[in-house]
Amino acid sequence: MKVSKRVAIALTVPAIGLAGCYAVPVVTPEGHASWYVYPPGVPPGAIPPGGPHPQGATGAPMPATLPARLYPANDLATQTGVIHGTVTNMMTGKGRFLLTYQGETLSGEATRVDGDSRRGVASAYSPNGAYMSCEYQMNTPRQGAGNCAFSNGARYQVHIGN
Repeated sequence: MKVSKRVAIALTVPAIGLAGCYAVPVVTPEGHASWYVYPPGVPPGAIPPGGPHPQGATGAPMPATLPARLYPANDLATQTGVIHGTVTNMMTGKGRFLLTYQGETLSGEATRVDGDSRRGVASAYSPNGAYMSCEYQMNTPRQGAGNCAFSNGARYQVHIGN
């Protein structure tokens, strides 16, 4: 069997690039699998302190971008149906909120309520003046639920995470 040089190079380059690295699967408390690639010299059992969430060079947890789905909770909201957006949990008690509503992009922030690490409020605004306010509760750092109200009177129930 004759192997072309192109195929041999295509198979060799990734093998050299990954030589010495470890890919370790970890199951999070929510039941999701996460993969960590450890560079040479880091033992494969070196799970970051504080849990199985990825950490950056400073040892702080890495931000997680989560899907947010808003389901209509009143007649006005049923006119637009389900809204999809994202929440980026910075793992610091703060987050970023982004969604499109009736053709406008609303962006804002989410903040945990002082004294309660699970409860929070979120606000978002568009350059054309539309806004929304939400109250939510996180079950885990990657899953939660709450209620949102828009400036036009539409109300939604929000589900965060998978």
